[in-house]
Amino acid sequence: MHAREESEPVPPGPRTRDRPPLLRELLLVAGLFLVYKLGRQLAAGHTAQAYRNGREIWDLERALHLPGEGAVQSSLLHGDTLVQLANTYYAAVHFPATAAFLVWLHLRRPGHYVWARRALAAVTAAALVLHLAYPLAPPRLLPATGLVDTARLYGPSVYGPPDADQLSNQFAAMPSLHFGWALMVAIGLIAVTRTAWRWLWLLHPLVTLLVIVGTANHFWLDALAAAALLGLTLAVVRRPRRAPAPAPVPRPRRPGALVGAGR
Repeated sequence: MHAREESEPVPPGPRTRDRPPLLRELLLVAGLFLVYKLGRQLAAGHTAQAYRNGREIWDLERALHLPGEGAVQSSLLHGDTLVQLANTYYAAVHFPATAAFLVWLHLRRPGHYVWARRALAAVTAAALVLHLAYPLAPPRLLPATGLVDTARLYGPSVYGPPDADQLSNQFAAMPSLHFGWALMVAIGLIAVTRTAWRWLWLLHPLVTLLVIVGTANHFWLDALAAAALLGLTLAVVRRPRRAPAPAPVPRPRRPGALVGAGR
């Protein structure tokens, strides 16, 4: 009877989480989007308070000596093409980029998809609560800022007159979900990839920040509030750990080989 001297293969680490069903995820994301739109509608109708809060935020930024939003807008207004590109980026990149990020994670990094989806859902829900509690007019609607509505003047524009716009709540400036979602996309892609170029994904939130400020759709503090809210969210919604690499399987010795032979 031979002694069982061969080493047993070491079982591999935990496998990547199974990919969630696509149909269920599509319905869930669609439901989250409808709640997002409904929440923005519930926040509408607080015009006087929104304008009052907007003036307070403008004064607070000046007291904090933050750079004026007008400096960014002046750079965009040097030519029609640049300001139109900024308006297009604001109107056309926000939702598609976030959707593409989630689809890519679902297909290529399913273990991280649920983490990213939960983080985006949590930061969006928290932002909606703040929109309801603190309605805020964007700087483009405040004469005191001296800023212009670049989308209305140069196009394309996604907003109509605030009093007649039934599709969106224009008094939900803080926190900026444009910036919060863009920052989450960059953080997620940096977290799940290993290429040396992955840090270039930070250009997405950087460009988004310049666009939302330069088009006068948001204050600097709107972006800072979104970044702080996302930071708190990611502290609670933890990223899944990478599965450890399988341990190498030792080569079995020939039957009858003596232990220590050949030394």
